[in-house]
Amino acid sequence: MRAAVTAIANHRILFLLPVLQSFQKPITSIRNRIIVRNIMSETDPTSFTRPRLVTKKVLAKHQREGDGAVVRRCIGRSELKSLDPFLMMDDFSVSPPAGFPDHPHRGFETVTYMIQGGITHQDFAGHKGTIHTGDVQWMTAGRGIIHSEMPAGEGVHKGLQLWINLSSQDKMIEPRYQELLSEDIPSAEQDGAEVRVIAGESMGVRSPVYTRTPTLYLDFSLRPRAEVHQHIPESWNAFAYIIEGEGVFGYQNKTPISANHVVVLGPGDGASVWNKSSKPLRFVLIAGQPLNEPVVQYGPFVMSTQAEIDQTIEDYHYSKNGFELAKHWRSH
Repeated sequence: MRAAVTAIANHRILFLLPVLQSFQKPITSIRNRIIVRNIMSETDPTSFTRPRLVTKKVLAKHQREGDGAVVRRCIGRSELKSLDPFLMMDDFSVSPPAGFPDHPHRGFETVTYMIQGGITHQDFAGHKGTIHTGDVQWMTAGRGIIHSEMPAGEGVHKGLQLWINLSSQDKMIEPRYQELLSEDIPSAEQDGAEVRVIAGESMGVRSPVYTRTPTLYLDFSLRPRAEVHQHIPESWNAFAYIIEGEGVFGYQNKTPISANHVVVLGPGDGASVWNKSSKPLRFVLIAGQPLNEPVVQYGPFVMSTQAEIDQTIEDYHYSKNGFELAKHWRSH
């Protein structure tokens, strides 16, 4: 029984790319129905008293994933195995014929944010779609999803994928999708600092994405000499990932941190970032409410106990309890 999924774990299909439309009830698309949840405080998002300082910085290093794809593993490596509620984040790059063939998930959510190009998704419920540069897909795998993601056309396709844990009471919920096309992502700009609000709130604008595990996900672009100050709930864990350029985090007199680094932020109620260079700075700032629950992971399955993992392996092997549609399905 374990042999049926050993190939999955060994192949390390630990990250998925996106989907662009909803498939069947209860899966819904926020293109048709916007669900708004206030996960941030009503205070001024630039107002805070305890700035978060950098407690760790980790260089995301290249490794191979899927079928010939390359990722920079940000969270989920030996130096930073997890940051509750975040299980993993990859900065991925894929070119045909490489990709991510059929693989399952259970027990968590994936958030895919396209930086360049596009990815075509298929799943075992008959859904197929493509997301492009700037689009976001928020997938709640819940009790079970099997899908594939392949590059949409020639060239290099890049993006970020974040894994967010689900609480023990939510791990077996029905799967659902939310999507935001690039033009639908709320944005704002102040004094040379621009933000795209994927989840949560910043600069007076709020994302329509519903976050079952309360999450803040912001894409900041700072022109040279610009700065940004962002409120973050004090009890949440937070980190930044630098996509381009270099930034100063915490206090102005700190040493700049360069691209492809994960910056873990310590206790406090806000984050300050400065771009003191002559080039643009782009980074994502991500924070979430910790679940403080046990995590037992077996490749693409993330549950709370070993017994639940054993049951998941059995469910996948025998196509039951959420994996029924997998019995005769193959992507094409």
